[in-house]
Amino acid sequence: MSKFELKLPQMGESVAEATLTAWLKEVGDTIELDEPIFEIATDKVDSEVPSEVEGTLLEKRFEVDEIIKVGEIVAVIQIAGATGDQDYQAEETKEELVETIAAPVAELESGMQAVKETVSSPPQDFSVSERFYSPLVKNIAKQEGVSIAELDTIPGTGKEGRVTKNDILSFIANRGTNGGVDQKTTQEKSSPAETIASPKVEATAATPEVPQSSVKVSAIELKEGDEAVPLTRMGKLIAHHMAKSVATSAHVQSFVEVDVTNVVQWRNKWKRAFETREGEKLTFTPIFMEAVAVALKKFPLMNISLEGDTIIKKKQINLGMAAALSDGNLIVPVIKNADQLNLVGMAKTVNDLANRSRNNQLKPDEVQDGTYTVTNVGSFGSIFGTPIINQPQVGILALGAIRKIPSVIETPEGDFIGIRHKMFLSHSYDHRIVNGALGGMFVKAVADYLENWDINREI
Repeated sequence: MSKFELKLPQMGESVAEATLTAWLKEVGDTIELDEPIFEIATDKVDSEVPSEVEGTLLEKRFEVDEIIKVGEIVAVIQIAGATGDQDYQAEETKEELVETIAAPVAELESGMQAVKETVSSPPQDFSVSERFYSPLVKNIAKQEGVSIAELDTIPGTGKEGRVTKNDILSFIANRGTNGGVDQKTTQEKSSPAETIASPKVEATAATPEVPQSSVKVSAIELKEGDEAVPLTRMGKLIAHHMAKSVATSAHVQSFVEVDVTNVVQWRNKWKRAFETREGEKLTFTPIFMEAVAVALKKFPLMNISLEGDTIIKKKQINLGMAAALSDGNLIVPVIKNADQLNLVGMAKTVNDLANRSRNNQLKPDEVQDGTYTVTNVGSFGSIFGTPIINQPQVGILALGAIRKIPSVIETPEGDFIGIRHKMFLSHSYDHRIVNGALGGMFVKAVADYLENWDINREI
């Protein structure tokens, strides 16, 4: 049989592994060329991995939530039209996988089987833990009644401190010795399901009635009508990243009001012709990105990172572009070498990254190596905001909503009131290494570039 081994591809220089989050095909399914087979997640982005051949899925080498290293075989595909061994049974692969997972815990399960038949242990919610556990470790923990709190205390000997099968089996074996939790004491304090002394004894303890007005979920009391919604994997990463940034950087802000009337009029003049010629919409975002790239060249000490007590000056200007997703989360695709793009190239790059962000099609290396970030809070109607720095960068610029407002216009003939298009720029920067003068001059440079926009500029 002619088979193709689908491996986890290289997803960027700093990405060495990924978590399998979903299988999109089952064993026996027909697969088209470039059709997605499974989904993976890194600490940066979620991605789909497509097939490189046409054929039939024969084998899955990993289960959901397992860690896959770059280059490891994830799936085996029978190439379409190939002849040979047609007696391949997908069930054999499944049975082998079940045996592989079940073998280490078979002995542990045998003494508990009768108990499981009479009392059903409540499912454990592993999503409340910030720590990663493999499906095998979770299975052993469930069978042995190891709580999340206990699991979080087990020292891991695996990669990056992960708990291995041997770690949890050793913990269970030593519960009553070497300072571990005494098994008898644990049984006396545990629930009826855990204190059954014989498989023939059934649990008779009455279950207390839960008031209809409230119920506790993971120590959180919910009122009637409330709903507990766990954070998604990406939501947890964002929450951790934001809290870490606030704890790391000394955030301070500078605000500048900008007259963007020339920009608005210029875009209105060119947007139809641009879309007809390039097949792309001309939004304000590429104009703002160009202004930021120019300012970073003028003030390169904003294009840095701080590693311990060392400042790293970045040669490349890679602009992060915060994009909102349909589930409420944010992702920051990166425009690499933004200072080398003309406005047409910038517009095409911005549109491409924005579209693929919304469709969950970004590659891991497209959300890495940013040196400065821009976020458009004005798209949600906000006049200005105080954004949190995207570590390890030292600055982030928030673009406020563009508004028509009455304004004093100075002319050689005197001052008068006119309607102008204005917006606020909010610059958050790390006051550990960026002082107020630099932070203020940088955002003022962005404002000056926009205010002096050439209304006669060709595109």
